Amino acid sequence: MPFIEESDLLDLHKDIDKAQIINERLLDQIKFKNKDLRKIRLQRNILLGFVGLFVIGTLAFTSFTAGLSSKQRLEAQSNVLFSLDSLDVIKARIDNLKKQNQELSLVKEFYLAKEFLNKEKIYSVQVKSFVDNNVTLASEALTNTLFVKTNPFYAYSLGNYETLEEAQKFRKFLVQIGFEDAFVASYKDGQRIKIEDPY
Repeated sequence: MPFIEESDLLDLHKDIDKAQIINERLLDQIKFKNKDLRKIRLQRNILLGFVGLFVIGTLAFTSFTAGLSSKQRLEAQSNVLFSLDSLDVIKARIDNLKKQNQELSLVKEFYLAKEFLNKEKIYSVQVKSFVDNNVTLASEALTNTLFVKTNPFYAYSLGNYETLEEAQKFRKFLVQIGFEDAFVASYKDGQRIKIEDPY
């Protein structure tokens, strides 16, 4: 069975704690970005309304003054060109907002998937357990691992699978590479439910 130095385990634990802090900060940033996104959407809608009214007003003004002198016609055409330039700027801003919205949607989907794992029954392969709780090997926010307290031990599991068959296949692989004591367990709400059949 692979061996991990205690100092390495302590370093890993510190890294996990740092990653958890980063995860909390990212969640706060997502909340802040969502608020900003709502404000931007509202501003965009208001701006589009004003632009629409401006375009309609400009077109109405242009058609009303069509019978005036050629000098007035040239001035009306310059107003329309100005309006078209403004529309290009607004379209560029809208495209930029759409891109930002897509990026935020991807981050939101990641955290929704993480939340789903905590609510649904999942299967994972336990590879080690420790008596000491200050030994963490990976960041729960960034990897496919579980670190769960199962009295009096702390269990370290790899993989989050929807089906028992997927977890059993991964367990077989881990046994082949040297984790002979690995076994499949089911989890729900971050707690182990039971140890599953290994085959």
